[in-house]
Amino acid sequence: MLPRLYSHRACYRAQSLTSSYLQLRKRSLSSAKTISSSLVQKYEINADMGEGFGRWKLGPDEDLMRFVDAANIACGFHAGDPSIMLRTVQLCKKHRVKAGAHPGLQDLIGFGRRKIEMNLDDLHAMILYQVGALKAMLDVEGVELSHIKPHGELYFYMQREEPVMRAVLEACAPFNVPVYACRNEKQQAVCDHLGIPFQQEVYVDIDYSAKGELLPVSKSKPTTPEICASRFRLMAEQDQTRDIDDNLITLGFNGKPFSVCLHSDMPGALENARKVRQVVDEVNRNNGVI
Repeated sequence: MLPRLYSHRACYRAQSLTSSYLQLRKRSLSSAKTISSSLVQKYEINADMGEGFGRWKLGPDEDLMRFVDAANIACGFHAGDPSIMLRTVQLCKKHRVKAGAHPGLQDLIGFGRRKIEMNLDDLHAMILYQVGALKAMLDVEGVELSHIKPHGELYFYMQREEPVMRAVLEACAPFNVPVYACRNEKQQAVCDHLGIPFQQEVYVDIDYSAKGELLPVSKSKPTTPEICASRFRLMAEQDQTRDIDDNLITLGFNGKPFSVCLHSDMPGALENARKVRQVVDEVNRNNGVI
């Protein structure tokens, strides 16, 4: 078993915020209304992009841009490099797609999907480093940072251990943008405490457990564009989905719009996006918001 590497200072930070930090957050966020207005007002699609490296390309990013509302751009640790990051930002600008940061664990070989235990101070700095690098490129291109979405194992690491969740979210807080993740009360509470808009999302190309928890790609069953589209319809119209054993589970959105994530590295990613886009637009039209 790996030894825990949390420093005393990091653990202390994970348990409580200093008064000066709270004062800074109060000044940067004007009101709860500001937070609410930064969240999605209709159903949208987000997709992980820019996940190649050097000469290796992963995902049909150029074609996918036509079907998504928001791009989660890899920031160089689990995938991506400076040139790919900049090109992806430029693609977002061209197609008027929201550009968000997609920081991950430092694991190029494992694509950020392997378990790595980290010191909380290092984890905090790692998020600042990745999001800051993307933010610099966005600033050069005159594009706003739309959101932050932790990638792969980093997301699951956050759900397993609250000190990890706090370290990551405290690093996200200064950027004053929504953080995307699956609906869960624990992260909602931490985001509320830090004044971070929490954008809830769903997945239609991977599975959920019987407890309603997201399963990793490695533990999910293969899917099709038709299944992805029907899953979204069930989620949006009945607030339900089916778990990996095909049992219905309730999501708990109660009619509130959410974001739909699609993986660009999945087989059939482009057709998945095309089919889901059709249903998303249909549901938004029926709701009078398109």
